[in-house]
Amino acid sequence: MSVLALDPLDLAALLCSRVCHDVISPVGAIVNGLEVLEDEKDADMRAFAIDLIKKSARTASARLQFCRLAFGAAGSAGASIDTGDAENVARGLFSDDRTKIVWNAQRVLMPKNKVKLILNLCIIAAAAIPRGGVIEVTITGEGDDTSFRLDAKGPNARLAHGIPALVAGEPENDAVDAHGIQAFYTGLVARAAGMGVNLEASPEGVVITAAKAPVAEVAPDASI
Repeated sequence: MSVLALDPLDLAALLCSRVCHDVISPVGAIVNGLEVLEDEKDADMRAFAIDLIKKSARTASARLQFCRLAFGAAGSAGASIDTGDAENVARGLFSDDRTKIVWNAQRVLMPKNKVKLILNLCIIAAAAIPRGGVIEVTITGEGDDTSFRLDAKGPNARLAHGIPALVAGEPENDAVDAHGIQAFYTGLVARAAGMGVNLEASPEGVVITAAKAPVAEVAPDASI
């Protein structure tokens, strides 16, 4: 089965829908909190509204900073990104009371598509443990021999149906919607970075690996 070539306009529209979906909830909570402050005189309710606004603003900021690196241009073509920045935005987005991130990697400059790939793999890993748990990110090797491994462990860890096919660029019925665009985009970034992705689920958790792909799997003149 050949890799699906998604129309660029459809790709852009679906990615925009994904980003809007990620930020609309905390932004809506900020609006609700401000409305409470305008109308409410009770001190306890006003304190609750201020706390809601603060938490929601932090969440919105974390999601936007993450999306900027994971989906955005993040510099001109061929630019490198500090993996320390990737770690920071990943911790800001995923580390909470339910989920812990263990980041095993030296801080280095890495081609932007590889950094975008590791962040998008983090999204897939987090989705695999919807009830929380631990995501362990390991980056090894240098240059073309760089490889990634993500171990997601938590209650009822699993890969959603169709995720491996979307990453491979072979979605069911040759169609991608807003729910599947992130996984499909992950595959695009992987091929642009010259890397192949493997996803495995077991009773112990989900393991995601990415390493240099055979030449035949690399998209020619690919740049995301």
